[in-house]
Amino acid sequence: MCLTGVDYFSTLGYQPGIAALAAGALSPIATLVLVAITLLGALPVYRRVAVESPNGQGSISMLERMLSQWKGKILVLALLGFMATDFVITITLSAADATAHIVENPFVDHLLDGTNVVITLALIVALGAVFLIGFTEAIGIAVVLVGVYLVLNLVVVITAVLHLLEAPHVIADWQNLLVAQHGSPWLMIAVALVVFPKLALGLSGFETGVAVMPLVDGDRVRNTRKLLTVAALIMSGFLIASSFLTTVLIPAHEFKPGGEANGRALAYLAHQYLGDFFGTAYDLSTILILWFAGASAMAGLLNIIPKYLPRYGMAPDWARAVRPLVLVVTAVAAVITVIFKASVDAQGGAYATGVLALIFSATIAVTLSARRRGSKMFWAYLPIMLAFGYTFVLNIVERSDGLKIAAIFIVMIITVSLISRAMRSTELRATEITFDPLATQLIEQHARGTIRIIANEPDERDLKEYVEKEAEQREDAHIPTGEPVLFLEVTVLDASEFESDLQVEGEERFGYHILKVSSSSVPNTIAAILLQIRDMTGQQPHIYFAWMEGNPVSALFRYLFLGGGDVAPLTREVLRQAERDPERRPLVHVG
Repeated sequence: MCLTGVDYFSTLGYQPGIAALAAGALSPIATLVLVAITLLGALPVYRRVAVESPNGQGSISMLERMLSQWKGKILVLALLGFMATDFVITITLSAADATAHIVENPFVDHLLDGTNVVITLALIVALGAVFLIGFTEAIGIAVVLVGVYLVLNLVVVITAVLHLLEAPHVIADWQNLLVAQHGSPWLMIAVALVVFPKLALGLSGFETGVAVMPLVDGDRVRNTRKLLTVAALIMSGFLIASSFLTTVLIPAHEFKPGGEANGRALAYLAHQYLGDFFGTAYDLSTILILWFAGASAMAGLLNIIPKYLPRYGMAPDWARAVRPLVLVVTAVAAVITVIFKASVDAQGGAYATGVLALIFSATIAVTLSARRRGSKMFWAYLPIMLAFGYTFVLNIVERSDGLKIAAIFIVMIITVSLISRAMRSTELRATEITFDPLATQLIEQHARGTIRIIANEPDERDLKEYVEKEAEQREDAHIPTGEPVLFLEVTVLDASEFESDLQVEGEERFGYHILKVSSSSVPNTIAAILLQIRDMTGQQPHIYFAWMEGNPVSALFRYLFLGGGDVAPLTREVLRQAERDPERRPLVHVG
């Protein structure tokens, strides 16, 4: 729970201040709306995600399973863009808020005024340096940081409540201000719903909660659901208390940029009521947990990118190594820090966009899953999905910064991924090749002479098809009469997949010997099977193709996205790259 809470609970460092800026005196009411949506919406959704994705892949993997082929892959790439937005902004926003706690500490005495960007950049660079040296996410560290942080927050909250009891008039003043500004309670609730997207930072952490499932002992699903529930209840209590206390006890102007409570509302109360020594201890605890939240985000990116992109053939070589990826993430975080001038408030919209995109995708996943199962829970998840959809869209309309950053990430990820896939398209792409007993028997039978294989695109698979194909190849490629031939047929099921296990089946049909296999790409599969046959028999097999009619450029695109295209030259190129020795390379004939 603490490992998840490093990200989730650390938002207490800036959430009350952002809520006060967004909703003003209505902040406690808006926070109640946030808590209600958390407990009645996000929590049930992610408890279901834990059931359907028990190995920690999260809601993205659920959507990937339900939306197959390229539409599923493109959706995953888009969601990875939003996830990158979420995690990168976690790094920059957390570092910016840590800087605010450093700069505003009374012992610094304004010596660091105007250096927010420099300090934030230094924290981000230090974070990157730790990962370059070698960083292991430690649950023990998370437990200590979160435990100390929550205890200090509890002390601040209790102390603030005691001061509030000594000055009950501030509650009356707050109530009068609410009535003067908004009138009826219904109008207050309506306004709170409108400003809710700006408070969505308090929802971050659920996706992280299901991501740690592989670390959970015992009944993984049951205990993860406990983890999510306990974290949500603790956070909800702190959100309600902190929002109310900071709103009624801190002057409104202190929340604004330049004010002493801007980005550090609870720290303001800690210094005011418990003295600068305790306040400094609170600042230090906040700085550490915010910094560690950035570390968790960095670790998340380093884990997530390899989890999906290599399977799609969309990971360039540098993405497989930790250090280059750390440098890229650190550089992007530095650029975003400069653009937003290390402002916590300015980055709130982008952060909320990433958080809401992930939660909205989770609500879509569980709603679609419930409908496919025919579960009555569909009608419970549907309004939750619509509510988060409304919130996501409203956040984008009001604060487009998050969408712009997410769009940049999405375009970068899709562009780099497609380029990488094109560059890796001539790899063998077969993780394992197995032949059934009949296929093995047919290969051994043909290995008594020259192994001659005719590549055939299966169509009707009737006698006429095989007779005409054999006659065509014997004439065009001058295969001697009487020489036995094997047919090799590749069926493309999902061209969007990159790597796969090949299960080769043998068949005797109309007196012809046929090898059948399903895969994601015809040329790569043929090349892999030829090499495997060579290794099995010690002979160089011959493969026979017919030239393809049509534009070679369009054929290339068919190959990249549909797994077919101009098979003959592509097969030869895959073989050339896989086997550098021409004397050992299977022979390709094209007539």
